[in-house]
Amino acid sequence: MMDEKLVAYRTGNVFADLGLENPEEELAKARIVAKIASVIRERNLTQAQAASITGIAQPKISSMVRGHFEEFSSDRLYRVLNRLGVSVILKFEEEPDWSPGRTLVADGEENSDESAPALAF
Repeated sequence: MMDEKLVAYRTGNVFADLGLENPEEELAKARIVAKIASVIRERNLTQAQAASITGIAQPKISSMVRGHFEEFSSDRLYRVLNRLGVSVILKFEEEPDWSPGRTLVADGEENSDESAPALAF
């Protein structure tokens, strides 16, 4: 009897691979939360200090940076970044031939990875 091989295909989006609803939005939010966690670390803030600055309770900050951000909308996460001193800049570009647009989450680098769509329309 032949051994069967299991082949797994990945999309590059763990949320899509898990079959979650709205995987593109979840990936975008995950990237935003990663930036929030990075800013907290880089500025040597305690979670209590981050809570005071952002107006979000410390237990929710803890939960968010550990990957539990379901209750947070993208807009709310943008406001958290703003309160931490990070500007969020949305840039609109029209796609050629009316092809579907996409939303990218990048970290301010001029050569950021635009091949990694975060939220597709």
